[in-house]
Amino acid sequence: MKIAVIGSGNIGGTLGKIWMDRKHEVMFGVRDIKSPRVKALMESSSKPVHVSSVQEACAHGEVILLAIPWNAVTGLFEGLQLDVKNKILIDCTNPIAPGLNGLSLGYTTSAAEEIAKMAKGARVVKAFNTIGSGNLTDLSFGSIPADTFICGDDSEAKQIVRKLAEEVGFNVIDSGPLFQARLLEPLAMLWISLAYKYGYGSDIAIKLLKREKSERYV
Repeated sequence: MKIAVIGSGNIGGTLGKIWMDRKHEVMFGVRDIKSPRVKALMESSSKPVHVSSVQEACAHGEVILLAIPWNAVTGLFEGLQLDVKNKILIDCTNPIAPGLNGLSLGYTTSAAEEIAKMAKGARVVKAFNTIGSGNLTDLSFGSIPADTFICGDDSEAKQIVRKLAEEVGFNVIDSGPLFQARLLEPLAMLWISLAYKYGYGSDIAIKLLKREKSERYV
């Protein structure tokens, strides 16, 4: 599958390299090809890393992973003429307020819903936003795989994102339509606050446990 990764930071860089290892055609789209972060990304990979402009990467990708800070999203869509119509756009952003002091929007809308308004015609799926990037290369907590919670309005797009997430090693929880991102983004804020404010550290994951009916009668 042709995948565009917009951004070269920890989340985008790690997921992009994992998908490269799974034989997908990955192209990173960045504003500055010569930036130190892009150089570090290229040096950290044992395989050739394809880096281009954001526009070229979006044209390349059947699937686009949006992995940039929330405060850069509006400028991206307003400043560039991006062709995203009918493409699957995976949003892993979180609208975090400065100083990790909560979310800058939420409950009546979400970053994912706002991105869907800006990315005209894209099939937006929320995913990969409730766990730290340091866990992406090892999602096993003992014998239990970490969950990623996804939501979106297009069932086919969600199935494709599910497969990509499973290739990374996630157990995937379909959380419903895109407006459920209003709940997933606060869930990410819970992870962030536990990890960085309340001493749990970043080697943590949020897990949905489901009891099998037969277990109630054992």
